[in-house]
Amino acid sequence: MSKSFNHDHKQEWFRCFTWSATKALVVFVLGLLAAHGAWAQKITMEFDQAADFSKYKTFNIREGELNSKNPALNSPLVKKQIEADIERDLTARGLVVASGRPDLNVRYHFGSARRTEVATYPAGWRGLGTRVVRVPYAEGTLVIDLRDPSTRSLVWRGIAIENESDASKIEGKLDDMVRKCLEKYPPKPK
Repeated sequence: MSKSFNHDHKQEWFRCFTWSATKALVVFVLGLLAAHGAWAQKITMEFDQAADFSKYKTFNIREGELNSKNPALNSPLVKKQIEADIERDLTARGLVVASGRPDLNVRYHFGSARRTEVATYPAGWRGLGTRVVRVPYAEGTLVIDLRDPSTRSLVWRGIAIENESDASKIEGKLDDMVRKCLEKYPPKPK
């Protein structure tokens, strides 16, 4: 009777331990996914240190290029949305759409690609093993270039990268991508 009790006790302890470890694992993986979403958008900016940004008052959107394998992101409607967002955000920063020759030409490129992030965490008996989880996501990249037509040179570039589990959700974040990119224009002199 003592052996049976001891054996049942061990089985019960093992079931409780396994259940607790499973819950901890689920919380850990959900935390990783939440952290991935929280830091999913990355904005970078670069500019010509010698450019005098105070002289730029007008702009025109010259070229826009969409390069996505997802039809929802490769449509004329997405192009119109990006151009309207760029126009709205640049005019909010004091620039005016040029009626003649502009001070800046705006070019942009937008594309998306499927990516997979790999996460590893301890698993198995007493955490001695390793479990690998592959998390698929889509990466959307928007590049906005401002060029000086008088010198034909790039004077400012903003890049927004959005990571999302569904490529069609990137379309809903285009406004935010454009806004966050252009928030960094004009650059602050060093």
